[in-house]
Amino acid sequence: MIDIISLLDEIKKAPFKEITVTTPHSGEIEFMVRQAGEKVMGASGTWKHKPGTLLAYLTREGNKKPVYAPEKGEVVMFHDIKDHEFVQAGTPLLQIRHYLTKQEVKDIILKKALHLFTAPEKGKYYFVSAVDLKLKAKGLGQVNIKDGEEVLILSRMKRETTLTYTGPSGYIYTVYFDSSESVEAGAPLIGVCPRDQIENIKEVVARIQSGWEEKE
Repeated sequence: MIDIISLLDEIKKAPFKEITVTTPHSGEIEFMVRQAGEKVMGASGTWKHKPGTLLAYLTREGNKKPVYAPEKGEVVMFHDIKDHEFVQAGTPLLQIRHYLTKQEVKDIILKKALHLFTAPEKGKYYFVSAVDLKLKAKGLGQVNIKDGEEVLILSRMKRETTLTYTGPSGYIYTVYFDSSESVEAGAPLIGVCPRDQIENIKEVVARIQSGWEEKE
């Protein structure tokens, strides 16, 4: 088990992540955001259907396409690119500093502290009936699983395969997949917390929930 208190203290020293915005394809660039220090917003809405702040336009063969901010934050620097300059795909344009939310901090901590059971291949996943019923009745952090137990079903190409859990016995603390969406190979499916660590995890999550200050 990692020292999750120390990990939380480390995150507090730099409570943000830097995001480099790059061009999705080649074309002529025209910036809409021009100064460091400007605040930007990421996509919003229930299905993230509302785009974020318009950062620039990229024109290729007469088609003018927008480049939006991927996350909420502050523009901290621009790369040496000028308006109407032709740029290649993947060219860095600017950097956004995104300050971590409570949920993002919890996700970072849990992915470090829990045992992550990952997807063996790309496909849709759902719980076997017995586990699904227990989760619906008891909730996360209350359903225990052990090594060798059938937990999930992989659905792909009209084929269903039952997956056996491998790892330490413990409680299903987090679920990272949506049964209606495809999961990439290697992505986490569930996070399992050993029984003797459940109170430590709950304590740290409570600290984040009550003490983490989100920056506007």
